[in-house]
Amino acid sequence: MICCSYICREVDMEHIKLEEFKQQLQERKLVNENQIPYMLWWVKHYIQLSRPDENLYSEILEKENKKDWQIRQALDSVKLYRRLADKGIKTDTSLSEDPISSLRRKLKVRHYAHSTVKTYTQWCSRYFAYCGETELDPVSDDSYISFISYLALKRNVSASTQNQAFNAILFLFRNVWNREPERIDSVRARRPNRLPVVLSKEEVFGLLMKVTGVPGLILKLLYSSGMRSSEALNLRIHDLDLKHSSVTVRDGKGGRDRVTIISKKLDSELRYQRENVKKLFKLDKIPVSLPGALARKYPNAPLQWGWQYLFPSDRLTIDPVSGQIKRHHMNRVCLQRAMSDAVNKAGITKHATVHTLRHCFATHLLMSGVDLCEIQELLGHKNLETTRVYLHVMKGFRQSVKSPLDLLS
Repeated sequence: MICCSYICREVDMEHIKLEEFKQQLQERKLVNENQIPYMLWWVKHYIQLSRPDENLYSEILEKENKKDWQIRQALDSVKLYRRLADKGIKTDTSLSEDPISSLRRKLKVRHYAHSTVKTYTQWCSRYFAYCGETELDPVSDDSYISFISYLALKRNVSASTQNQAFNAILFLFRNVWNREPERIDSVRARRPNRLPVVLSKEEVFGLLMKVTGVPGLILKLLYSSGMRSSEALNLRIHDLDLKHSSVTVRDGKGGRDRVTIISKKLDSELRYQRENVKKLFKLDKIPVSLPGALARKYPNAPLQWGWQYLFPSDRLTIDPVSGQIKRHHMNRVCLQRAMSDAVNKAGITKHATVHTLRHCFATHLLMSGVDLCEIQELLGHKNLETTRVYLHVMKGFRQSVKSPLDLLS
């Protein structure tokens, strides 16, 4: 009887803590409202597993075949819960352990991409170097604010670069030193709202006439489908459906899958590309690289035909995690160079990049009368407001309002 009452009290306490956690998230607006139910679910999941430590919980989530972004979301939810409601994490400002090594370990436990680990490590190393030169304590809030201000005022870096440094050092404070720096919003850069650069249909036609080879095919595919360059490069053989002139984008921005359209004009080129990949696959049988979650869930997939990249790299690479030789997709630099060359050859003076083709896709569909909500789905935008920006761009092409100078007789 005593045991049952004790268990009931424990359950009641956990329920109270979860309610307090939810209330603090809402009142302090620490996360977006739509994220709260997911965070509560992860905390309940963590409690049901008898509160394992961070490394063990990450391993459990791996065995449950959770995606990398889900593992990050779970660990961050639990950490915030322990800080706000459970009060299980104490502030530790000691520098007895190398913070950069600890940073790398924390990032890898959360299954961040290798490129993110490299970028965050570089920014935090620059931060420590700055603190050493200015004789500031790196654990203090003033040092953090001073460094970000230095980047903005003295180095004149862009808002996106400032925010990249901001996020790296914020991760250092929260996950290595277990403390929340104050006044951080005072130095967070606000990105300016600018209309995207969009080429006319004639400009796009002239540009695509100047591209050749596999990079040229990918640029045509980007304009045909509205995909991001990373999404096109990550396409697998089984994602391409030429019968229905469509392609499936896996794990796009925000972790969402979607289906988008492709032009029938690319049918023969894509079939030819697929056949070339098949010949390469049969020739060397080199395993293809897979994200951590997929590699755990489908261990035999790297040597299966359907999982091969549609646009593989010519060179083999060493996987930074496993150390094995694998085939990755084509380098994004090849696309950027092809786009730059085509822009110059076509005599286009606008600042057009690879991503410009995505903006052209959306704007030209709008001009053709396609519904805005349908374009939102094709682009994979979470909010319609993000897609609505193309309405403003389209007005510039249609010229529905005449200049008063034109009305003068």
